[in-house]
Amino acid sequence: MLKLQTPNGDNRVLLHSCCAPCSSAIIECMLANDIRPTVFYCNPNIYPQEEYEIRKNEAIRFVQSKNLDFIDADYDHEHWLCAMHGLEDQPERGSRCLECFTLRLTETARYASEHSFSLFTTTLASSRWKSLDQINQAGRRAAALYPGTLFWEQNWRKGGLQERRNQLLREYAFYNQQYCGCEFSMRRLERATPIAPPLPDNNL
Repeated sequence: MLKLQTPNGDNRVLLHSCCAPCSSAIIECMLANDIRPTVFYCNPNIYPQEEYEIRKNEAIRFVQSKNLDFIDADYDHEHWLCAMHGLEDQPERGSRCLECFTLRLTETARYASEHSFSLFTTTLASSRWKSLDQINQAGRRAAALYPGTLFWEQNWRKGGLQERRNQLLREYAFYNQQYCGCEFSMRRLERATPIAPPLPDNNL
């Protein structure tokens, strides 16, 4: 298990969670290092809402199995769309992703400040599909808005956590999404997926 130490020595952290598969190994690792996370689920980017509810319920299922606190932030997709206006056609890892991370982590920092958390971090940093530099930049931006909070810049891809993530995914039979949640990412994925030719009808 990866040895962890928080940057400020606090053993209480607000953990922004994007989904159960990405959160599970991180939560397990924190607990093994005597760090107690409170899980903050703030993902207004997820589309459609049915997808949001599926991912949220999977996250709750795992968090409750560990007897941890789960905070469900409001699902305000319209606000997220307004914040992403003009960035719809940006590629993955482009400026839209940075703004999306900043919005979600700013809400995390706000909650941390209002509920006496000195430290927050995010499971977004576990995904190899995301830019770690963008995530850390967004976290620093968010912390700067709320003095007294610190963003924990941890690379959650290291220390065997990716392998453990895949094990837990199978053990818990997690719903494992095929896109980040953003409708623009989903549409790009759909456009990139080749359409199979129709099968011949032998009855003709």
